[in-house]
Amino acid sequence: PIIDQAFNPSTRRLQSLRMPTIAAVNGVAAGAGASMVMACDIAIAAPNASFIQAFSKIGLIPDAGGSWLLVERLGLARAMALAMTGDKLAAQQAKDWGMIWDVVEDPLASALTLAERLAQMPTKALVATRALLQSATTRSLSEHLDTERDTQSALGRTHDYFEGVQAFLEKRAPQFKGE
Repeated sequence: PIIDQAFNPSTRRLQSLRMPTIAAVNGVAAGAGASMVMACDIAIAAPNASFIQAFSKIGLIPDAGGSWLLVERLGLARAMALAMTGDKLAAQQAKDWGMIWDVVEDPLASALTLAERLAQMPTKALVATRALLQSATTRSLSEHLDTERDTQSALGRTHDYFEGVQAFLEKRAPQFKGE
């Protein structure tokens, strides 16, 4: 089935890339399309964009991670209502509810500008931040503190950390390599 051949591998890949992912939405993101947007680290939409989980209208359930991502992004009450009613969620409301990062006139240009900015940053640290944030609710605070410590210790031995400190001391822009 297409779920195992395309949707689930795409969601997993977006979540495991070694660089941050950004979605630009200009129109309707429906079903798996809305799930793919939520699977990205940051999403930017045009003012006329909308998101819909219309599965209930055809006797199905949200897929491509939609049933997990909706709860993660919106909370159970909002996720439940959107998934069951199949109602459209306008871009501004999606931003207000935390599904997306921003609403701008030209989401593609904004996404490309943001991608260029993130590409200049220490991407290994950004990806580690993604992993910590995504897994935060699976551990107790004490366990999470240990995970932060271990992650910070590993990142403290990277090229990007040394470069960042050196650049700060020399009052210059760092030249990160994602290493």
